[in-house]
Amino acid sequence: MPKAGPIWALGAMSGTSLDGVDAAMVLTDGHRVLEFGPHAYRPYSEAEQATLRAALGQWPGGPGVAAAAEVVETAHAEVLSRFSGAALVGFHGQTLAHDPRGRGTHQAGNGALLAEVLGLPVVWDFRSADIRFGGQGAPLAPFYHFALAKKIGATAPLAFLNLGGVGNLTWIDPSAPGPEVPGALLAFDTGPANAPINDLMRRALGQSHDEGGRVAAKGRVKKSVIEAFLADPFFYRIPPKSLDRNDFPGLAAAVKGLSTPAAAATLTAAAAAAVVKGAEHFPQPISRLLVTGGGRHNPVLMRHLARQFPCPVEPVEAAGLDGDMLEAQAFAFLAVRVARGLPTSCTGTTGVAAAVGGGEISRPETAG
Repeated sequence: MPKAGPIWALGAMSGTSLDGVDAAMVLTDGHRVLEFGPHAYRPYSEAEQATLRAALGQWPGGPGVAAAAEVVETAHAEVLSRFSGAALVGFHGQTLAHDPRGRGTHQAGNGALLAEVLGLPVVWDFRSADIRFGGQGAPLAPFYHFALAKKIGATAPLAFLNLGGVGNLTWIDPSAPGPEVPGALLAFDTGPANAPINDLMRRALGQSHDEGGRVAAKGRVKKSVIEAFLADPFFYRIPPKSLDRNDFPGLAAAVKGLSTPAAAATLTAAAAAAVVKGAEHFPQPISRLLVTGGGRHNPVLMRHLARQFPCPVEPVEAAGLDGDMLEAQAFAFLAVRVARGLPTSCTGTTGVAAAVGGGEISRPETAG
């Protein structure tokens, strides 16, 4: 791989919603995003999702972890092998547990194995180095968000909101010369987003998610649940800060006595309320909020956000971006930064003591 100049990189992401693997290519030098390439999606089967769910919260060597890793590796090998022309691969793996102030972070999947299967260098284990240096290990997409803000020609502060299983915000000053410059970025997890809604749909209706927000649209929000939820100390902690998918178990417990529509409506409102609460930490007002992740397809959730933000709230497609593939693209971008010795997180994104580059690089032995 050349040490400078743009290259095609391939990234993959399997998020906390456990729906499947996104894979996408970008042409980048690790600073700029020059071009978006092909992309693909490989859904997890119901059996695979069950295997992954059974391992949630487990650490290496724990029950079900080996089976979950096999699912992750097989799915990634299948989808990544469809691509050609990439110089290297960014492999995030599947987060099973995340406890940055305790045991660390655990993403299932072996990048060295994928390097052999694909015959390409694979950058993986992106989060551990950040945690070793005192960071939260998440979120990691903000450096890519900064590059996208530059690409779309933003001039005023703006924010990206990712609504996956967990929500996270990235506040950006696009006038800054680089993402690691103090004041350029502030990023943090906002709270539960799609995960509690998806879990409710699966448990109550046997559905993977609330398609089009139709179930939530039929219910009435239980305001007392939202008030109790927002009283959690997490919302008053100064960012950066991060969450695990299964944090806030009290939220799911609080809606158990409600009808399914009322529970869905309340969980959807809670996801939006967490974002609004998080925005109170922004250092300056934003000119627009660009939404990525599966939650942007939920019109009920988007309406909650639009009513409570004083600026336009839009899916990232409004800026010419692909909200389904943005996180996969991010790990392609980050892989190039790792390979070129550039930082992938900083104090403003994870709370790490200084800008740090994460990631381990595995090269196929067959390449010599």
